[in-house]
Amino acid sequence: MATAIDEHEHGLAFGPFKLVMGERLLTRDGLPVDVGARALDILSALVASPNEVINKQTLMSLVWPDVTVEEANLRFHIANLRKALGDGVEGARYIATITGRGYCFVAPITRTRPPRKGPPAPTRFQHANLPPRLGRMIGRDADVIALSAQLADGRLVTIVGPGGVGKTTVAVAVAHALAAAFSGSVLFVDFGMITDPRLAATALTSLLGLSVQSDDPTPSLVQFLKDKRVLLILDTCEHLVEAIAELAAAITSGTRNVHILATSREALRIEGERVYRLDALAYPTGMSDLGVIAVQQFPATQLFIERAVASGARLEVNDAKAALVCHICRKLDGVALAIELAARRVEAYGLEQTAALLDQRLTLLWHGLRTAPPRQKTLQATLDWSYELLSDVERTVLRRLAVFVGHFSLEAALDVVAGGGLDQAAVSEAIDSLVEKSMVAARPFGAVMRYRLLDTTRAYMIDTRGNDGEGPGLAARHAAYYRRWLEQTGNEWPSLSTGLDRAPHFAALNNVRAALTWCFGNDGDVSIGAGLAAAAAPVFRTMALMPECHRWSERALGAMEEHHRGGPEEMQLQAALGLSLMFIQGHGEAAVAALHRSLDIARALGDRLNEARLLGPLHFFHLRSGNFRACLRYAERCMDIAGPLGDPEATALAHTLMGMALHILGDLGRARVELDAVLSAETLAGDRQIHFGFDHRNWASLVLVTTLWMQGRPTQARALIHQQLRDIETMHHPVAFALMVNAVATLLWIGDLDAAEARLDWLVANAISQSLAPYRHVGQAFQAELAIRRGDIDAGAEKLRVHLEQLHAARYELFTGRFYVVLADGLAKAGRWREAMAQVRETTRFIETTGYTSYIPELLRVKGCILIAAPGLDDTGAEACLLEALRQSRNQGSGSWELRAATDLATLWASQGFKDKGRALLRSTLARFADDHDVPDVTTARDMLALLE
Repeated sequence: MATAIDEHEHGLAFGPFKLVMGERLLTRDGLPVDVGARALDILSALVASPNEVINKQTLMSLVWPDVTVEEANLRFHIANLRKALGDGVEGARYIATITGRGYCFVAPITRTRPPRKGPPAPTRFQHANLPPRLGRMIGRDADVIALSAQLADGRLVTIVGPGGVGKTTVAVAVAHALAAAFSGSVLFVDFGMITDPRLAATALTSLLGLSVQSDDPTPSLVQFLKDKRVLLILDTCEHLVEAIAELAAAITSGTRNVHILATSREALRIEGERVYRLDALAYPTGMSDLGVIAVQQFPATQLFIERAVASGARLEVNDAKAALVCHICRKLDGVALAIELAARRVEAYGLEQTAALLDQRLTLLWHGLRTAPPRQKTLQATLDWSYELLSDVERTVLRRLAVFVGHFSLEAALDVVAGGGLDQAAVSEAIDSLVEKSMVAARPFGAVMRYRLLDTTRAYMIDTRGNDGEGPGLAARHAAYYRRWLEQTGNEWPSLSTGLDRAPHFAALNNVRAALTWCFGNDGDVSIGAGLAAAAAPVFRTMALMPECHRWSERALGAMEEHHRGGPEEMQLQAALGLSLMFIQGHGEAAVAALHRSLDIARALGDRLNEARLLGPLHFFHLRSGNFRACLRYAERCMDIAGPLGDPEATALAHTLMGMALHILGDLGRARVELDAVLSAETLAGDRQIHFGFDHRNWASLVLVTTLWMQGRPTQARALIHQQLRDIETMHHPVAFALMVNAVATLLWIGDLDAAEARLDWLVANAISQSLAPYRHVGQAFQAELAIRRGDIDAGAEKLRVHLEQLHAARYELFTGRFYVVLADGLAKAGRWREAMAQVRETTRFIETTGYTSYIPELLRVKGCILIAAPGLDDTGAEACLLEALRQSRNQGSGSWELRAATDLATLWASQGFKDKGRALLRSTLARFADDHDVPDVTTARDMLALLE
């Protein structure tokens, strides 16, 4: 006989469902299921006595106590309950009808422990930044359950309602309810701090730690989210509704598992959107019995009482006071924010006076703004009334605080707001009071408290401030403060790796944007703007916000007066312009001209340290564009400057540039010395800084990988690659792509084709998602090379040629020599001899023109192999080519090129009857590879040696 189950705290699980009776919550796979109150009562009654028949009269008495209902009502709710459970679908059975008797719950049930209370489980979604939920939310439980169910059924839900009604509060609560279902992958985006519609997609992209390389990052954002399961909370959308509607439409149409919960005062009006209208909190509307019972029954009045008591009011509610509370909530139309603002005044003014002030002020404004949306009228009136209740000092401070966009620190407020008769002590005291009066919101970010004005409060204050004469001076102090803040925190930005780490910095960055907008506006100060833009440029670069870096540096340079030119600010701005142009538009003349102008200013100022630092991006520009001899000149120049300076960072940069240049030129021994100098333990112990976007230590590590392989140390190269791949996982900067490209290139040289393929998938997908076109083309070219190496030569060669054309168009020639050699080798293996030989000649011209001489030994080897195998071609020069390849590889110190040339030469000699010569050559060459295993080139050479022996 079945045993009845009475579980109110523990959950009851059946199939994909879980029922927690004490919380009246039914979930499917972690997502709430809305079945209605009566159906939930029926289900609770049935699962409490599983495998037992409960007759219909008993069920009806349990569900409808003291009410007489017809049996049809029970059948109706049973049918809806079965539909919600999927009863009968794919063999699922939950509720059985026992003819003439009643109903029985027949599915197996297991008991689950109640969820442990405490901090949320850690998430692997490092960008998660969900704000904490309120300790107690009044009157919104049903909304949270309904919204959770809608998000389970659909992928886009917009909470629509008036300002101050509690949309954000409900959205955050829904996000917390669904966090487990999304494995913690929840991202909260506050668009209230963004005023430019063009930055809507940028804001979301930045919070995800993605690089922004175009004015519209939406395509790359969609690509990034395509295979992810994430819940996005898009908060405060109404002022950017068109831009966010386009963004949301792109995300929902381009992804499969991204769900969006938006809050707005109006619907987005796009395909697939479900609109959830969040009404004001319920309040008594009649004039009949408005006693204590009414206060206890309605959430609006409950909220008012709770907030008033929490603010220190001693409120003993009798029938008379209950009537006043109902009157206040009715006047405020149940808007949560307005109720909270009024409730917090009860301590100072008492309940009766609060109600009287409400009548005197807000009723007039209500009727005066009849044409405005109803909830906006109420909130406007509430703010007006609240403002009148402040002291003169509080009003002044609140007006001045409106200069901030979004969150700000106390330090920022004291610095910007003080002045004009207000010292910092008075400002601090006023802010404390304003927080208490709910005119300023406070929220901890880690160990630091951050403040903000609610959006409606800020808009009201700006309107109230009008032409009070404080505006220009206040805006100037605001801009000056954030310039200093950028200069002080610039070194912190590269280490920000999680959403919570970046949140306060991104909030401050919105103030930087606002300050820049004012500086270059009609009433702004361009001289302040130039300094602010120069300080902001490194941060924009570090956060990979290249379009903004370009926009503000170009704007500042265009507005800069002649007498300000030639100084440190122009130097910084020209460098920012050149670097941003290089990433956005490619390696054009405008980019290199800006970089040269920055370098010329540094030289004219006698700023030798920045002159050395600027040689890094110039070297990088010419490296990518294929002017390799220029790279050596810049490296030599940096060496000349860094020596007398004695600055460790400048010296490390010079060694890096020289190591890269020597590697390209094929002087591997000297290149290794330079790179080891950068990566020594003593150098790495110093502070890590990135200047003008050039991370010389990562570049030194990158080049060392290829140098090790070329020197004939494939095992060491593999070990370093694996270390770099681990580092890439925590990077949020384009240098991660450079490291991945080089890792793939070296893995392909080594012959680790499967490992290379796995990394190529990551490289191409992420390059597409972050709009890094050159890296995408490089990755696709490597995929074509992989096809050639695996024997699909015709298709691979055709694709490689296509992607080479794309790289030529972008003036990205760093890997051109390599791809030419691979193409020639592949064409030869396919028996396309004349095409292969033509490719050898083209490669020779490329190397002679650009100076990438480290490929010469391999090119000579490929040419020799073509001459040996090709019918109808003169093969008399084959041995000479291979001998020259051997000589050149030894001169360069390239053990890997030497091994390849020695293997092919030994094979040729063996075919000519000179096995002893071939055997001796391979023995001496293989000696240095004794500890290298699972390396295809080494295996091939050993197999050949075994045949010769």
